[in-house]
Amino acid sequence: MFSVIIPGRPCLTDIVAVDAQPGGQATKFAFNFPLAPSFSEIVVFCLPGTVLPQDTAAAIYIQYPGSEFRFIGALANEKPSSVIKARPPRRTEAEDEDQMLDEGNSGNAANNSAAVTLGISIEPVQVVAPQLATLEQERGENNGKSTDLVRQTPQQKGITTKVLAQRIIGNAFNFLASFAESDSSGRGQELVPMKAFQDWWTKFERRITVDPTFLEKEDPGASG
Repeated sequence: MFSVIIPGRPCLTDIVAVDAQPGGQATKFAFNFPLAPSFSEIVVFCLPGTVLPQDTAAAIYIQYPGSEFRFIGALANEKPSSVIKARPPRRTEAEDEDQMLDEGNSGNAANNSAAVTLGISIEPVQVVAPQLATLEQERGENNGKSTDLVRQTPQQKGITTKVLAQRIIGNAFNFLASFAESDSSGRGQELVPMKAFQDWWTKFERRITVDPTFLEKEDPGASG
């Protein structure tokens, strides 16, 4: 379902289903890879043909040696890939001294064998969205350095209700236009099936949940 690329290394495809049950659908997956050589970002993406269940997202977690799992981003059907900042936590002076002693006693083998675990968990959007919001807030507090999957664009200031309404209407029109059919009565009108509108609303509502600010950006998605 997923794959991972660490710049300068081969593409990771050896995914492990953590919660696989006989006859059941796995929802938690993991990749394991060496901590060395050093890296500062990773690319996580859905393989072609992968479709997440409705109203879910793929939450991404990372665990460095000696630390707990930490949420670093997410994927969704609308955003099937992400470049994520992922620097290992900085060590304290005491930890640096311990490493120097370990290297002096046992060489670099132990350090080179240290592994990182990247976890991917299929979770409800309602669970993932607050974590994304917290991550975005932390990014803002760190001078815009983001580990979020969504590449945010600068928000426009002073967006009015009228502009937002126009963008919602434009979003709906662009989506529904492809479903328009000629009226068989010969009056020259075009009709849109109600199901098409329901599909647009479901998709629009899901996107608002994942990214509540997308309409405020300069170039909101034309198709929702």
